[in-house]
Amino acid sequence: MDATGTLDEALERLHRCGPERLGRLTNHAPMAVEALAARGRSQSVHRWLDLYAAKLEDFPAGVERITAANWRAAMGDSGRSADWIGFFEREVAERPWREVLAEWWPRLLPGICGGSTHPVIRVGHAVRTLLSDADADADADAGAGAGAGAGAGAVTEPRLAELAHGLGYWAARHRPVTVPVSLSGAESASATLALVPRITVQDGGFPARIGHVEALPRWAAATREPAEAHRQLAELVRAATHRYATHGHGEETMLVHAATAPNAVLRTLPALPQALWASSLHAAWTAAAAVTAMYAPATAVPPVPLGGLSAEEVFDRALAHGDEHVIKLADTALDVGDEPALAAAVRAMELTPPAR
Repeated sequence: MDATGTLDEALERLHRCGPERLGRLTNHAPMAVEALAARGRSQSVHRWLDLYAAKLEDFPAGVERITAANWRAAMGDSGRSADWIGFFEREVAERPWREVLAEWWPRLLPGICGGSTHPVIRVGHAVRTLLSDADADADADAGAGAGAGAGAGAVTEPRLAELAHGLGYWAARHRPVTVPVSLSGAESASATLALVPRITVQDGGFPARIGHVEALPRWAAATREPAEAHRQLAELVRAATHRYATHGHGEETMLVHAATAPNAVLRTLPALPQALWASSLHAAWTAAAAVTAMYAPATAVPPVPLGGLSAEEVFDRALAHGDEHVIKLADTALDVGDEPALAAAVRAMELTPPAR
């Protein structure tokens, strides 16, 4: 992933900062720099980070030490992010990181929509830095397709710390979502996303809108076999990425998460026991469908023509554009790897103001 050590340097730099700014906006830098390193652009990591630095805040103060005995009372308390990060830093220092992840993944998964899905996305990027060649090979054998990753990882202290920051952020922003009514779906992820009803309240931010999601269509609800869960999750990532090319204008930033959140889950599967794969698929579907319900436009538009651009050229354009969501969607588009996915990344560049 990064033979130069640049990614680890950037992560160490970022771990002096908090997971959010202004009390609610996510620090996207750890995810973006990981994507740059994973795609062979390590030479651009610090330059990009210098431009993003104005959006960073100091690491927050702690409140009280979280332990194995009192963690339940702190779950979902956004004011305890420092305490949660400290808890997970101790956990990954004392135990194998996969063991920590496997224990906490099912506890955190019901809150996948917390923090506007950013915590699970940060965890997915962190896990990619830690996975080995053997993990990537096993994922390919499972029929990975989307989410297969961009290279081998290495277990270093900054990367373990990044996993702790991601898990801690997720625990602090944990917000379970219950959708009481389940509608009929379709056979494919793409067709079922098209059936997601738009909420009637079309203003306010993510926390306000998600309370208005009253019904989502069923898709893959009966899936229990790990291999099928993996295949369907890759299908969901592909469908959500393709859909951005024609529906991203509904909200150019938030609709990115309909693709990047399930892709974060897909990237994490090789590090998890297969017994957790089906529940991961179901949570990823809820997240993608909920984001679609909150932000999808009433009508589609034609995708932009690629004009012969290669995947590498699309990612270079995303880097030059500089916006963190554009970079992350381009990273997911390269995982999917086909022309409609690359067209989605180009659409994001058209819709999103360039970083300054």
